[in-house]
Amino acid sequence: MVSIKTVLKNPEQVTRLFSHIEFDGKKLNHQPGSVLGSTALIAGTTVGAGILALPAVTLPSGIVPSTSGLIAVWLYALVSGLLVAEVTLNTIRTEGHPSIGFLAVVEKILGKVGGRLAGGAYLFMHYALLVAYIAQGGEILGSATAKIWSVQILPTWVGTTTFTLLFGGIMYLGREKFIEKLNSAFVGIVIVSFLGLLLLAGGHIQSTQLLFQNWSTLGSAISVMSVALFFQNVVPLVVTQLEGDARKIRQSIFIGSVIPLIMFLAWNAVILGSISPEMLDGTSNGRSVFDPLQVLRAGGAGEWLGVLVSIFSEFAIATSFIGFVYGLLDLLKDIFLIAQGKLFSRLPLYSLALFPPMTLGTLNPSIFFTALDYTGTFGISVLGGIIPALMSWKQRQEQKNSDSINQPLVPGGKVTLIVMLGVALAMIGRQILSIYTN
Repeated sequence: MVSIKTVLKNPEQVTRLFSHIEFDGKKLNHQPGSVLGSTALIAGTTVGAGILALPAVTLPSGIVPSTSGLIAVWLYALVSGLLVAEVTLNTIRTEGHPSIGFLAVVEKILGKVGGRLAGGAYLFMHYALLVAYIAQGGEILGSATAKIWSVQILPTWVGTTTFTLLFGGIMYLGREKFIEKLNSAFVGIVIVSFLGLLLLAGGHIQSTQLLFQNWSTLGSAISVMSVALFFQNVVPLVVTQLEGDARKIRQSIFIGSVIPLIMFLAWNAVILGSISPEMLDGTSNGRSVFDPLQVLRAGGAGEWLGVLVSIFSEFAIATSFIGFVYGLLDLLKDIFLIAQGKLFSRLPLYSLALFPPMTLGTLNPSIFFTALDYTGTFGISVLGGIIPALMSWKQRQEQKNSDSINQPLVPGGKVTLIVMLGVALAMIGRQILSIYTN
């Protein structure tokens, strides 16, 4: 660790707070993290199954308004990520422990009440997203199976149950290295199918869709956009990997979040542009939300495009499913103090993680968009808006009063923090109002 005197005298000259040293049996080796690796971590965390819901929630507003909305939500997420990095850096300075997780940072600064609030929001987010992924992944799997077997339609429970048992069973029975390799293969499939989608769907863009604008409907898409652009939970890990180097941390957070933004903007424009007025006149199959991807999967813009959309959708959900199941398992282990040991001892933990969302996804197969909407409103707004702003406010005030060092990564002072809080509270208030009015 860098000495406290050095930090206090010349904080701007300190490039890192500590060093990763590993002993390989003969000598000590410095193992610093790279900007590239940390950028990839943030980008990989951000690009998940949330991308699948974007076209459905942005379709009513059009390409230009939704593009503006995505950029605004990305800017909010960027500020939030930098605030989390700031409080993590300052916590490491005061505590002297470089390895610290998101929830641990919250509890250190906001106490047990703040830690429980963040933990509750974290638990809600994981369960809600797993419900969404199982419902949507099961539907896509069921539709594909029905086509292969030349069956008109399969019961909803077949798709959701098969999806959960297939991917959940692989995680339960497989070793970590195997799951890691399998997930990497899934990511490769997602990337290839995504690029293929952009190329193939680009030829189906309708000029009328490019000109359509309805700004009044943009507000209803913000919560799902927030889910799609969420990455703040891995920022403390990035701070640790980059040894507290503020400049590298800023670079990683900016580049790592702007890459998914560019992907989302391209994806949103291509998919919305591929929906013709004739498709919009069709039915939504009983859904409360018209899903352009469902139309494309059914072959509305060509059979090959439909196949690519199905492959991309299913494997994007699978990669997100694996990540969030692991996250939920870790959280449940901490809550119930259950150790993951041998095969049978893991069964209660996996059952607690998988069966509640599978049941809810089976009972309400159209819950995908609702679950993402509620996650963005009540989960992401707390974890990515309220909590980072409150932590920064309290930490800056305490360090100001004690004359200790503080390194703000976000300009604007209290005005920025008030705006962050105001936007998050406005999202929650809007959702509560819509619940009561509907």
